[in-house]
Amino acid sequence: MARHRPKAVTLTEAAAERVKKLMADRGAGYLRVGVKNGGCAGMEYVMDYVSEPDLLDERVEDQGVEIVVDSKSLLFMLGAQIDYEITPLHAKFVFRNPNETDACGCGESVTLAPAQLSD
Repeated sequence: MARHRPKAVTLTEAAAERVKKLMADRGAGYLRVGVKNGGCAGMEYVMDYVSEPDLLDERVEDQGVEIVVDSKSLLFMLGAQIDYEITPLHAKFVFRNPNETDACGCGESVTLAPAQLSD
């Protein structure tokens, strides 16, 4: 019997609706999410359009949309929730990530620890 495998990341309804609109406006492809080294806290979240997922990318289907998680970022992204916030001052994707250990004051970079995998 196969063991239940949780989704690497999840999306809120607001994030899923925004991704649907972005991808419909582009006509095709995928939204890839991940992290890269940078910023004053050490890492930054990144999002990019790709025509096809890389062979090792993690495909995630949630709330009726499919995104891909960069394979090199996967351990840093496990358990994260992606939201889309609209306020009077901004509209942006927001990452709620249990692997964050710190963040810079401006909110643009974070310190991440790899997810601890359990048996």
